[in-house]
Amino acid sequence: MDKLQPGQQIETEIVSISGDSVFLQLSGKSEGILDTAEIMDKDGKFTAKEGDVIKVFFLQAKNGEMRFTTRIGGEKAEPSMIENAYHNRIPVEGVVEKEIKGGYEIKLGGARAFCPYSQMGLKKSENAAEQIGKKLSFRITEYKNGGRNILVSQRALMEEARSDQIEKLKGTLAKGQKVTGTIVSIQEYGAFVDIGGFQALLPVSEIGRSRVEDINAVLTVGQEIEAEILKIDWKTERISLSTKALLADPWEGAKDRYPLDSRHEGTVVRVTDFGAFVSLESGVDGLIHISELKGDGTRDNPREKLAVGQKLKVQIMEVNEDKKRISLKTASAADQDSDTRKYLDNNRDTDTYNPFAALLSKKK
Repeated sequence: MDKLQPGQQIETEIVSISGDSVFLQLSGKSEGILDTAEIMDKDGKFTAKEGDVIKVFFLQAKNGEMRFTTRIGGEKAEPSMIENAYHNRIPVEGVVEKEIKGGYEIKLGGARAFCPYSQMGLKKSENAAEQIGKKLSFRITEYKNGGRNILVSQRALMEEARSDQIEKLKGTLAKGQKVTGTIVSIQEYGAFVDIGGFQALLPVSEIGRSRVEDINAVLTVGQEIEAEILKIDWKTERISLSTKALLADPWEGAKDRYPLDSRHEGTVVRVTDFGAFVSLESGVDGLIHISELKGDGTRDNPREKLAVGQKLKVQIMEVNEDKKRISLKTASAADQDSDTRKYLDNNRDTDTYNPFAALLSKKK
């Protein structure tokens, strides 16, 4: 251990943690020292514990102590250490001093470095000035003229960390697995869920068995949810989730609950050119085909005959559990509401009826 060079990386075990110091196992009975702050996150929680094996960089031997760090930076970043960090791909910690043409000036101990806009973070910042004054970790990508020209990248480190994270997730996540995550953002097409530091997508179509009209009405940022992994594509780094998959399938036993010719009350949830979808229960919708809605032939547009949210008595024509389809028709006159019955009582010259004509006649 006496032959260690400043900036040299070693792998060692944490022997103990006491106060501001982390004691590291070296050779024989020797111990190295690391500042406790280096194994704590921004919330003050430890990211490592006694017995864990970590990678550290040798700083110096002073007063009989072997000092180490997990990153090189601040007042510790002497010129020789910065050059060593470049050659050995060691992360360096620097302060974003100011914004200059094309990027930022970064202070690395007594040296100055340049970080282009494109290398600051994984995504382009809308407000470049917000980076000023931040202490960040960088990878030195270019070192010239004895350290007078230094180019650094924060993006390179973040991409490496993301790749390492994905490699770890590959061994722990699989299609069909149940996971717990926290919603970090909500869009019209779905919600992004943090699972182990990786953001997976919960599509709006996979939230529940019934159609979700307003995603913000059922999900909130910060909410913890349980979901099943629907799809994993490591090449594109995409994971799709489903909370719907964890719910009981309402179509199981649908034939028993909705026997042929039985009558039920439902709610119109969607109207199309070819008919209307009526919700019989959460996750179970049936279709009344346009042919079942035709009256005298002059008004065959379903949108002119009914509205979303309207209550309606229907009769079961066919149930197909495998394809999850139910064919419906409007129920007999006796089962319709009072307005419809009044209309039918005044138009008994035919057995063909239109339960929505009463509403239309009111509009006229």
